[in-house]
Amino acid sequence: MAKMEDKYKNLPLRTGVGIIVINKENKLFVARRIDNPNNFWQMPQGGVEEGEDFLKAAFRELEEETGIKSVELIKELEGTTTYELPAHLLGIIWKGKYKGQTQKWFLMRFIGDEKEINIKTQNPEFLDWKWIDLDLITEVVVDFKLNVYKELKEKIYKIIN
Repeated sequence: MAKMEDKYKNLPLRTGVGIIVINKENKLFVARRIDNPNNFWQMPQGGVEEGEDFLKAAFRELEEETGIKSVELIKELEGTTTYELPAHLLGIIWKGKYKGQTQKWFLMRFIGDEKEINIKTQNPEFLDWKWIDLDLITEVVVDFKLNVYKELKEKIYKIIN
């Protein structure tokens, strides 16, 4: 009998963006997902709509997920990162249309008042949010995104230190 993964191996990767938001203390914004009952946190991220450029998608996703508008772009990170979903999520996440995601990441500084941050959006994705030290990012993320967050952590260190 074919494994479940075989059914999904030819699915495409979703094109997405990720946003690393840091505050004036260089702490990272992370939020806890509604659809994951465990204590895993992530940085804002989402899909790119057809014809949309990556930076516009990043600003749109950031506002849609967190209410954050008051940011300034520090840097577009070089290259992209990719992750694939674990077998138990294949066919479930993104309505079964993708097997994972290729993401373009942007580092931005939050320059607003924290009252602006609102995760109770029209289509909420998060239960809670907080600022954490960069060192902790790889300790709070879900395992199938760990490689992405390790790579991002190294790139962020080089930029902010």
